[in-house]
Amino acid sequence: MKAAVTVRLKEGVLDPQGRAIEHALHTLGFANVADVRAGKIIEFTLQETDPEAARAEAEAMAKRLLANTVIERYEVRIEP
Repeated sequence: MKAAVTVRLKEGVLDPQGRAIEHALHTLGFANVADVRAGKIIEFTLQETDPEAARAEAEAMAKRLLANTVIERYEVRIEP
């Protein structure tokens, strides 16, 4: 099964990368852009056939390594 974990900073946490992207976009003439937030997507394949078991394993990975749950939130997507 294919898994994707999307990790983003929680609301209220300063996002310097997002601010730098927003500034660069404005410099390039994209003045209508605001409130840019950056994140990351981690994709991997699991040797699992049960979607619920795959989701549970990906959730455990996110909590233990892929996301800093103090300042980040994550979403798990599972595809066959």
